[in-house]
Amino acid sequence: MLDDRKLKVLYAIINSHLISAEPIGSRTISKEYDLGVSAATIRNEMSDLEDKGYLTKPHSSAGRVPSDKAYRLYVNELLKISKPEKEIEKNKGIRDSIYEESNRVEDIIRNSTKLLSRLTSYTAVAVSPQIYKLKLKHIQLMNVGDNKVLMVLLNSSGAVENSLFTARRAFEDAELLIVSNFLNEKFLDASIDEIIKKIDQEKLFFIDGIGPILRDILPFIRRALEEMAEVDVYLDGVTKILNFPEYSDLEKAKSFIRFLENEDLLISLFNEGDKEKDINISIGKENAYDEIK
Repeated sequence: MLDDRKLKVLYAIINSHLISAEPIGSRTISKEYDLGVSAATIRNEMSDLEDKGYLTKPHSSAGRVPSDKAYRLYVNELLKISKPEKEIEKNKGIRDSIYEESNRVEDIIRNSTKLLSRLTSYTAVAVSPQIYKLKLKHIQLMNVGDNKVLMVLLNSSGAVENSLFTARRAFEDAELLIVSNFLNEKFLDASIDEIIKKIDQEKLFFIDGIGPILRDILPFIRRALEEMAEVDVYLDGVTKILNFPEYSDLEKAKSFIRFLENEDLLISLFNEGDKEKDINISIGKENAYDEIK
């Protein structure tokens, strides 16, 4: 564990490097931070921090840059800080403002992404919940006229999803009630992914009494479930990354933006990390993709 003085020197270097993206020398720390020690002492501390793997020297200059190990320590210490009451009230206000505009999941995610980018001045990315893994708790089919059927689905997270599709023929309310009851009995606690597979594999069309109804409507239900399970990606403030000195390198900026344009990579990125944690932070080489290392 680092002593208090080394921690102060390391934190000062990290803060300076975040602003400038340049190697930081002892003279910069001595001038900009009142640490109560001489530049020579700071130099010695920086040398010790380098030996311990917290700083690296990118070239022969006297300046150092923080390593991934340094940022990991920095972040872990930051997360131990308790939230003051004013911050808690501020967070409550932010949450309320997001929900005031809309209760639809996609709108909440989109609004959250915009707000996150505005508050941080960073690029913000979000993906919609991957509901194909969630369990079915209830499904209801409703006739809304003109061969249109509204499918409302309650999943195990408590979220309600709905999809409107146009069938080949009009269905009576009684028929849709029969199908709804059948689906709830047949697929309770099955994931959407499992339901789609079972529709494909099982001979549901030959069930006595309701086989013809199922034959007419199950293909539309299957397609609606597939569309419902699609994962959407939300981006905001993409060009804000260009405000940071690291991305004055045009090739690096182009590589990062290309990464953001690849939805499959972004979805894969969000699948990484410990699902039991509320917050996952990946630093440098901890990231799987070169563009964000």
